[in-house]
Amino acid sequence: MDLSQVVRRLCSGKVRPHRGGSSPFYVLPPRGICEDSLFPGCTMTDWSPASWRSKPALQQPSYPSPSELEAALAELSRMPPLVSPWEADELRTQLAQAAEGRRFLLEGGDCAERFADCDPAIITDKLRILLQMSLVLVHGASKPVIRVGRFAGQYAKPRTEELETRNGITLPSYRGDLVNRPGFTPEDRTPDPQLLLRAHGRAALTLNYVRSLVKGGFADLHHPEYWEMDWIARSPLAADYRRILQSVSEALSFLENVLGIRAGELQSVDFFTAHEALHLSYEQTQTRQDPRTGAWYDLSAHFPWIGMRTSDPDGAHVEFFRGISNPIALKVGPTMTPETLQRLLDILHPHNQPGRLTLIHRFGVNRIEQCLPPLIEAVRASGKTVLWCSDPMHGNTRLTEQGLKTRRFEDILGELVRAFEIHAALGSHLGGVHFELTGENVTECIGGARGLSEQDLHRAYKSEVDPRLNGEQALEMAMLIARKMAALNRRQT
Repeated sequence: MDLSQVVRRLCSGKVRPHRGGSSPFYVLPPRGICEDSLFPGCTMTDWSPASWRSKPALQQPSYPSPSELEAALAELSRMPPLVSPWEADELRTQLAQAAEGRRFLLEGGDCAERFADCDPAIITDKLRILLQMSLVLVHGASKPVIRVGRFAGQYAKPRTEELETRNGITLPSYRGDLVNRPGFTPEDRTPDPQLLLRAHGRAALTLNYVRSLVKGGFADLHHPEYWEMDWIARSPLAADYRRILQSVSEALSFLENVLGIRAGELQSVDFFTAHEALHLSYEQTQTRQDPRTGAWYDLSAHFPWIGMRTSDPDGAHVEFFRGISNPIALKVGPTMTPETLQRLLDILHPHNQPGRLTLIHRFGVNRIEQCLPPLIEAVRASGKTVLWCSDPMHGNTRLTEQGLKTRRFEDILGELVRAFEIHAALGSHLGGVHFELTGENVTECIGGARGLSEQDLHRAYKSEVDPRLNGEQALEMAMLIARKMAALNRRQT
């Protein structure tokens, strides 16, 4: 490329992250130049971070003191963002590769993160289980894995009912630590603006600790023993997991000792964050304009998503999301029609930007074969490219006779297996999975290698909202997914 070509590319603003050495560097376009095929929010004249306020906004809490809320939001808007635009751009590049089948997305974490989870041991366990799962998936799928944590911000939850009644007393529902508290008293359940500030602080601390672990050698594939958990030694999965570790170790040894290639990039990994961007006032305070491009980013997370309850094309959440330049995700379920999905594609994905939109489908094991094919065909008819991801958790929730929410391991696995098969049969591609999980040894989902039953749930049921896979169940799920992906790869070749 000669100098004139370089100048033309700079002036067009069409630049991409380039990796050289140990860290990425960016060639920046001149201030004010913006290319809407790269940054979809930057040329909109009918959008602003506050334009969502003109639309119906569902699942928003009602605060008793508007002045206290405004004071908290003003303070948040002056605080540094949690992530950077170039990190979000890098994730978008990787998600585009996943949509092409060159990478695989692993997204996991708590249903509703608690402030009390901002604890080094809990954070380390969550990171550890995601690293273990990603190692298994890399081994089985023979492709790089994108690691996205459903934490450092997953503090708000949508609720079906506005109110909860216990023993004749009715109070507002618990909406996550971002909004109110789980205790069943009027004080606990009253939305508190100070929790918004506390959420930002806890998210920053969590993300800082994760980054220090990832960049400090904890994620080094040369030392996967750092990721060992106490229960692995006693698990029925121990032998299979250690065989995978041995295989990876031999591959690294071959690269470095036989081919003379130092696998330096395997000493650390990229790690990204995601949460449901539910509380729009909070998200607005963290939405900042990139001075390089003029594009707007929601910098509370790399990868925000729209939940099923707030996916109305005419609603406030879709309005907010259409203007941000992050890679975004949309949950789709049994109530999503092909016509509505095509409208959402037009609004959220108008330029068909690679890596821009991920569709996370959640139907339940008994409904996926009926509900998923029409949506795959709707996307194909639109001419748009998306990354398809399966959330096999939410559609498989049920209540026990004691009133506890739980999920059956075999139902979760069953929906995943059907998802892989349906996509393959229709010439589509399942490029990711989305789990609610924890590294802790909880007993919230039944089944798995240890055969947990409903009678075991009381032993360590900690979730305030939805049940999660424990570390052992999550690792077993990763092993079974890896086997399925390897079998599909063999079938296609």
